[in-house]
Amino acid sequence: MNLRLILALSLFGLAMAIATVYVIPSNIEPFCWLAIFLICAFVIAKRAPGKFFLHGFLVSILNSVWITGAHGILINAYMPRHPQEAAMMVKMPLHHHPRLLMLIMGPVIGVASGLILGLFSWIASKLVKR
Repeated sequence: MNLRLILALSLFGLAMAIATVYVIPSNIEPFCWLAIFLICAFVIAKRAPGKFFLHGFLVSILNSVWITGAHGILINAYMPRHPQEAAMMVKMPLHHHPRLLMLIMGPVIGVASGLILGLFSWIASKLVKR
């Protein structure tokens, strides 16, 4: 397990956490994540000592920590720039506590994206020559 690699790749998540608050709109965000996942999968396939799926999964879990933290801290800047997400939150339980809702949903999204990045990393490990 290469923890330094996991931490380094998770910095994409920190950058996206801040960028999605101030710069990147919701309709562009999925394309940015796809590019990040492809880059991470390639780097994991090249540099991880093995356990490619686990490396990808842990990168996404750490990403979710960065994103949940940044969005929770910067919620007053995040909400006005993301009206679709704000509208979805209103329909959910705990809508009066958006930080708590983010704290609950962040790990769920982190696990889901971890499964995807883990799969991408495993596939890349089969395609990329080390």
